[in-house]
Amino acid sequence: MGRPPGPRRAPAPAATTATGGTTAAPGLIPDLVARIPWPRWAPMAAAAAAGLLLATCLLCVLFCCCCRRRRTRKPRDKEAVGLGRVQSNTTTRLVQPEVDDVQSGLGGAPQWGRLQLSLEYDVGSRELRVGLKQAVDLRARSPGGTADPYARVSLPSQAGRSHETRVHRGTLCPVFDETCSFPVPPEELPRTVLKVVVLDFRRFPGHAPLGELSLPLGAVNLQHVLELWHQLGPPGTAEAEPTGELCFSLRYAPGSGRLTVVVLEARGLKLERAELYVKVQLALSQRKWKTRKTSARKGAAAPYFNEAFTFHVPFSQVQSVDLILAVWARGPGRRAEPVGKVALGPRASGQPLQHWADMLAHARRPVVQWHRLRPAGEVDEALGLRPRLRLPLPGS
Repeated sequence: MGRPPGPRRAPAPAATTATGGTTAAPGLIPDLVARIPWPRWAPMAAAAAAGLLLATCLLCVLFCCCCRRRRTRKPRDKEAVGLGRVQSNTTTRLVQPEVDDVQSGLGGAPQWGRLQLSLEYDVGSRELRVGLKQAVDLRARSPGGTADPYARVSLPSQAGRSHETRVHRGTLCPVFDETCSFPVPPEELPRTVLKVVVLDFRRFPGHAPLGELSLPLGAVNLQHVLELWHQLGPPGTAEAEPTGELCFSLRYAPGSGRLTVVVLEARGLKLERAELYVKVQLALSQRKWKTRKTSARKGAAAPYFNEAFTFHVPFSQVQSVDLILAVWARGPGRRAEPVGKVALGPRASGQPLQHWADMLAHARRPVVQWHRLRPAGEVDEALGLRPRLRLPLPGS
């Protein structure tokens, strides 16, 4: 049979403090909290707040860890791995070369780009027609990694005769799309060499060559129109012309119609014993209209002039005039002869045309540039100048 239940024990009385109060038993505080009439939503709100706080802390920790990894880890495409740190049997000759090594070619020779040309010989007119199409992959020589290229075509057998394209700004793949012609007799065609030089347009200190091409026409079949790509070679060192160079500035004010020409200096003239001076001419309708000249400088291969001349050219006529600057030399007991000329205006080409366009684009501001002197006869023939006849400009 079961054991009879014993008498229940009475709960122990609370301890009495010295002040007459009582101390709560260990389970009294939870009982008091449970007895407080909390709303039903209060526990859920507290739990949601605690969960949100915990999730925020975890997200912050994960974000800090990711940021530290990104700062300390290098991208794969920019991470440099040296072959000396790799412990394997692979040698450097079995590894694919870098892009710079491929571009440098065999033996470390740099590549200077390619040029597309079209050649045609007209038997009837006995002229060689050269079409400059485009150039690609030119090698920039400036720190900015770009260039302002233009091309110069010439025949070394015809001294002083050349053609310059317009300047293409900020590109290493210019599209020239220009054509020029040279008179060449059929019997001289096998001995003729076509020379094309690609240069970087710079105002100071001078134009830098980017590459050149020398093409013997004797090895080319000119019975048909040829359009081929040619590899450019390293630029030559003898780019300074024997006729020298001239530096001057142009400034045009459209409101007043004042064209100011400041002749600064010349170089590379190689005429130490002669008296040198510069003649500035303004032509209208293929006739010389006004002429000014500087004072003579004696015994200087690089004379410094720094003389200004002003012409009145209305804005309506600024695209109808030609500006010609010529360096003249007078030897002892000899008459003065032109050393070389530079023609600017809307009918010019190459650097002179670019200088004229920059002057019109930057009104009331002087534009300074060096120019290569060309033979006087070639400039006069290109402009078709007739004998001088004074003609007043409209509005002058």
